[in-house]
Amino acid sequence: MNLKINMMKIGVIGSGKIGGNLGRHWATAGHEVLFSSRQPEELGSLVKEAGENAKAVSVTEAFEAKADAYLLAVPFKAIDNISEVFAGEYANSIIIDATNPYPERDGEMAQEVRDANYNASEYTAMKFSTARTAKAFNTIPAEHLRDRAFGGQDKLAIPFAVQDLESKNLTQKLIEDIGFDAVYVGNLSESKMMDPEEKVYGTEVSKNELLEIVNNKQTA
Repeated sequence: MNLKINMMKIGVIGSGKIGGNLGRHWATAGHEVLFSSRQPEELGSLVKEAGENAKAVSVTEAFEAKADAYLLAVPFKAIDNISEVFAGEYANSIIIDATNPYPERDGEMAQEVRDANYNASEYTAMKFSTARTAKAFNTIPAEHLRDRAFGGQDKLAIPFAVQDLESKNLTQKLIEDIGFDAVYVGNLSESKMMDPEEKVYGTEVSKNELLEIVNNKQTA
């Protein structure tokens, strides 16, 4: 993958508030965006808003397109099924995980993950084991993701964690392409701080402020 090129193909798996906002921003930035849904025919207004760089496809078609990256923006409880059904399609892909385990919505499996000795991004990586998983965009409220992109001098910082250098370069680029500052947290094992109710979840701060929080991660 040549990250020097300006345009990437991005498959958005789950085109709700997070996936819809990010897809619109990436299309505005010049990337080719494939919004996907079990009912892609219902995504017409979203595609129209996103413009000529976007189109609606089924989830199957999105994975078959062999995109440069996939944004996983579905309810956490859908991870098991998606990873199993499309196991033959996403090998060697980069999956950007924007999901969060909310037991009140996702049920017992989400509570088990929150109680486990691994974090949510590591769970996703285990399920999508033949892909490379990055974690990003799960800590910012959807309305600020919508309204604060392309923020000029008043940028919000987005934390992210990854499995390898290629994932790091790609994820950082996709954060910065839509006007946010990227703050590297570390590998997936260090992304616990990004999980719900943890240190950087829900933070809306500048890059320097977020770096200070991340660098003080060992403090109480």
